[in-house]
Amino acid sequence: MPMFFKSDKEIKTENLKLSDYDKIWTKFCFLDETGSLSGQTDQYFTVGILKMSQPYYLQSRLLFERSKVRFYDEVKFNKLSKNNVSFAKTAIDALFETKSVGFYAYSISTKSDYYIKHFDQNPWTAYEQIALKLLDAALSEQEIIILIADYVTTPKDIRFEVNVKKNFNIGKKRLALAGVCRFDSKSNDLLQITDLLIGAVTYDIKFKKGLVQGSKHKLEIVNYLKGKLGADTFAKGFKNHNFNIFVDKTDHLNPLNAKSQETNEKGLSS
Repeated sequence: MPMFFKSDKEIKTENLKLSDYDKIWTKFCFLDETGSLSGQTDQYFTVGILKMSQPYYLQSRLLFERSKVRFYDEVKFNKLSKNNVSFAKTAIDALFETKSVGFYAYSISTKSDYYIKHFDQNPWTAYEQIALKLLDAALSEQEIIILIADYVTTPKDIRFEVNVKKNFNIGKKRLALAGVCRFDSKSNDLLQITDLLIGAVTYDIKFKKGLVQGSKHKLEIVNYLKGKLGADTFAKGFKNHNFNIFVDKTDHLNPLNAKSQETNEKGLSS
């Protein structure tokens, strides 16, 4: 009986055929973003991807945990409270107990040297560019990925799904991204976990820089995630076998001069 996946490093990715299905991984990527690319006050923006080959396992575990405690509300980082922080920890536990899961995040300030030099000033175009950069980090050889992204209301002339798929495949010179579809995160626990992770990363950065005073329940989840990873801080990035968190360090923000402010962590133009 053939293996589900046979890795042959001698075969170049672009030479694989549809009949080589047993040599190709198909992975689902759940993408979400937090922060703003157009706001003047909330300058930090993070895009995150949760990647896995069989979403069923984590999704079914979360459904079981929800039914066990009869918790059916949406879990979002910017809505953490005493009513949902316990389930947020349960969700993080379930993630760490799931095999073959990867997480990738890219955090940047819209006032950083790198952002100003390398990304479009149109926030929607910049969002596509950052998403492509993160997908590039998430993609492995002999993989085809499927992107599930959180729904964001966009101007009529913005075609995120079309542009990202087309440009990513052109850049890779092969079929690397099979398709892109947006879903409301209220209907998807895996998008909600992605939101929790990127929310924790961004909040830790902002807290270290003195931009937020430190919400009790948000810091509780930040520290819980850092404890799971054995990380001291996310402000300088973090990397291990399953997590790859990149943080741009060219914003020149002096923490001593930063004014503390609590902002809505969601939305391109929030």
